[in-house]
Amino acid sequence: MAEAKTAAPLARVLLIDDSDGIRSFVASLLGTCGYEVDTAADGRRALGLIEGGLAPDVVLLDVMLPEMDGLETLRRIRALAPELPVVMLSVVGKAETIVEAMRAGAADFLNKPFDEEELLSLLERVKARPAAEGVSGPAGPRFEGPAWEEITAILEQIADVDVTVLIHGESGVGKEVVARAIHETSSRRAEPFVKVNCAALPGELLESELFGYERGAFTGATARRAGKFENAHGGTIFLDEIGEMSPAAQAKLLHVLQDATFSRLGGNQEIQVDVRVVSATNRPLEEMVARGGFREDLFFRLNVVNVAIPPLRERREEIPGLVDHFLARSAARYGRPRPELSRELQHVFERYPFPGNVRQLENLVKRIVVLGSEEAVMQELLRGDTQGQAPGGALRELLDEVERSAGTLPLREVGRRAALEAEREAIGQVLMRTGWNRKQAAQILGVSYKTLLQKIRDTGLRPD
Repeated sequence: MAEAKTAAPLARVLLIDDSDGIRSFVASLLGTCGYEVDTAADGRRALGLIEGGLAPDVVLLDVMLPEMDGLETLRRIRALAPELPVVMLSVVGKAETIVEAMRAGAADFLNKPFDEEELLSLLERVKARPAAEGVSGPAGPRFEGPAWEEITAILEQIADVDVTVLIHGESGVGKEVVARAIHETSSRRAEPFVKVNCAALPGELLESELFGYERGAFTGATARRAGKFENAHGGTIFLDEIGEMSPAAQAKLLHVLQDATFSRLGGNQEIQVDVRVVSATNRPLEEMVARGGFREDLFFRLNVVNVAIPPLRERREEIPGLVDHFLARSAARYGRPRPELSRELQHVFERYPFPGNVRQLENLVKRIVVLGSEEAVMQELLRGDTQGQAPGGALRELLDEVERSAGTLPLREVGRRAALEAEREAIGQVLMRTGWNRKQAAQILGVSYKTLLQKIRDTGLRPD
C-alpha cells in the first residue's frame, strides 16, 4: 500500500500582500511543498477571512499595505486570534519597524526579497515553537466555568490516547473550540488540524473533498487532487455536522476508521493515513441510528469518547467574560471604539435564554459595536424576537383570516383567539425577562403559579 505524502509542518498559510507577483510566487512555492495557501491583497480582506472562520496555522503579513498598514493589521489579528503566529514581510527592514512589530505580537520577521530556503526554514522555526495551551480556538474565546472544567478534565484524560471523539451540543455552543483543544493538547499538536463541514457539500462532492480524486474521475477533474484526509496526515481531522453525511460517505469513512486506508475517487491505489478523527453534531445520532438515518457501526466507531457541551443558558457564569471578549474583538475587527454596556442590558444578557448560544451572543455584541448603540439589541431581546418575527404577527394573521373569510368567522372566536395571542405575547416577554423563572414571572403578572403554568400550556410557549 502506498503511504500518504508527509504533510507540511504547517498545513495552512494565509499570505497578506498587495503584490500580485509575491502572492503568486509564495502560493506556488508552498503549494508544491504540501501547504494549503490562502491569499489576501489587503488587511481588511484578511481580517474578514479570519472573522468568517478561516483558521490558518500561520500568517505571512506584508508591512506595507494600502489603506490599513501591516502593523495595524497585525494588531487586529492579535485581537481576533491571540495564539495565531504572524510573520512580518518587508523590503524596509528598519530596526524600529522590526521592534514595533515584535512588540505588537509578531512571531518573526522576513526581509524581501527572500529565497525559497529562507521562507521554508522560517516556517520550520515557527512550527518548532511550543503550542499554546488551554481550551480556545485560534480566533475563539477562552471558556471558563464548571462545565468547561469537566470538559477540560476529559481532554486531559485523552490527551495521549489516540481515540475518536464525538462532540455533541446545540448549534453555536463551541464545538469547534473543543475540537481544536483536543488537537492542541494531544501529541499531534505540531501537525495539521483540518476542518470539514459535512453539511456544506452534498454527497459526491463531500466524498471528493474528504478523499480526493484522480484526473478524469468526473467532469472538470483535470488533475489529481489530494483530499482532506491526506492533508491531515499525522494530525487531526474535524468532521463538523457529521449527522449530515450521506450513506455512501459514511461507508467510506467507516472503512478509513477500520483500516486507515482509502482510495481517491476514480482511483484504485490504496492510500494509508495516520489521522485522528474528531466529529461533532447537533443532531440526536442515537435516534438517527434507530430510524436508519445513520450507520450504527459508524456511530460506535465515532463515539468512543463523548463530549457533551451544555447550551449557554446553562452556563450563565460565562456570559460576562464572553461579552468582554467579543467587545474587544469586534472593536479591533471594525476599528470602532469599544462601548460600555449599560447595566440594564447586562441584566437582560444574564437572563436571556440565548437559543443561538455563544454564536448568537457574539452576533449581538458585534451589532452593538458596529452600530455604536445597544438600543436595537435591547429592543430585540425585550420583545423576544429571536426568530426575526415581528411582535403581533399572529394577530395580523388572524385579521387576515377574518378578511379572507369575508366575516364568516364568528366574532366570539376572533375575540378568543386575539385574547389568547395577547396573553401569549405578554407572558412570553415576562418569561424571557426572568430567564423562564416561572415563580418570579407569576409574581410580576399578578397570577398564581398554578395559573401561569396553565396559561403556558394553553398558549404553547416553550423556552426555545
